[in-house]
Amino acid sequence: MDVNHLNLRDSPSQIPASHLKYHLPYFTPAEVEQLSDKQRGKLSVTQEEKARQQACGFIEAVGAKIGFPRKTIATAQNLYHRFHLFFPRKDFGYHDVALAALYVSSKMHDTLKKPREILMVAYGVRFPELAAKSKSVAGEVDMDPATVEHDRQRLLAVERLLLETICFNFTSRMAFPYVIKISRAFGATKKLSKLAWRLAIDSHRTLVNLQYPPHVVALSCLYLAALLSSFEQGTSPERPGYHSSHQIAATLGKPGPWERQFQAQIQDLEEITHAIIDLLIVVAQNPQATTSPTTPSSPSPHLSRNQIVMRETEHPPRRRESAAPGQVMAEAEGSLLGRNEGTVRFMFGPPGFADETV
Repeated sequence: MDVNHLNLRDSPSQIPASHLKYHLPYFTPAEVEQLSDKQRGKLSVTQEEKARQQACGFIEAVGAKIGFPRKTIATAQNLYHRFHLFFPRKDFGYHDVALAALYVSSKMHDTLKKPREILMVAYGVRFPELAAKSKSVAGEVDMDPATVEHDRQRLLAVERLLLETICFNFTSRMAFPYVIKISRAFGATKKLSKLAWRLAIDSHRTLVNLQYPPHVVALSCLYLAALLSSFEQGTSPERPGYHSSHQIAATLGKPGPWERQFQAQIQDLEEITHAIIDLLIVVAQNPQATTSPTTPSSPSPHLSRNQIVMRETEHPPRRRESAAPGQVMAEAEGSLLGRNEGTVRFMFGPPGFADETV
């Protein structure tokens, strides 16, 4: 990673004296696709997805070993995805971005660890053979102090860029509490709610949390959990006070009053469930891939059958309006992120909303 590469894009004469950078909590699927295409470089879509899963697995492993709660790990994965909507993959190693994302996430959720602490745990994950030979009581890998300091500086350099991509907005809304509330509202069993929770964990390995609010992701995870459970043999009989997987899947599989009640639309649920199913199918076909330890253990025939059933009844994708029409790509083309020239005012919300709150 070239820490100074951001200062070399344009000459100072081309940079405006002041610039507003708005925080967009969500992007449209079209914006995500355009930004990803720009930052992918010469990588194929398959290679990009492989790199994404490597980074998410690394964040999972380091975060779990440190003892971070799920919200910290999930937010770090989301920060990693957001970072590479604005910065090329070829310019940054995924270890650097992943660790910086964990560091920023630990600040956001008040689970703070020092950069050196995160680095030492990461060395143990990256170099297990050295960790096995460690004589330290804490199991720290014996690394050259100069290397540790160099890596710490790299982490802090990427941290600055990450903070700028979120406009220093530390607000983080997660799908997990919504999974519990929505499962109760639909009368889901405890087993089904747990599966929806696990799917919400895996949703952070995809880009859906950059595109949809957490309550919509949570609703989609319950829908997918109900679909997967409905294919299982020997599904537990209906219990008083609860709804079966078939009933919940049938309700969420078609338009109805639930859309207004939960402020969600069936087209969005289908887009999210397809993204998560695609991830799980890839994982099922490649058991060696680094996956979440709580990834649903549904056999691949269920996933494929589920995808076929959904394709037969799916609705056309709805058109979504951008919160900042034309601005996202304009900022990506001439971004001032990471530069020291000019004045950048970071706004905590989209245009209009942020302007009203100033």
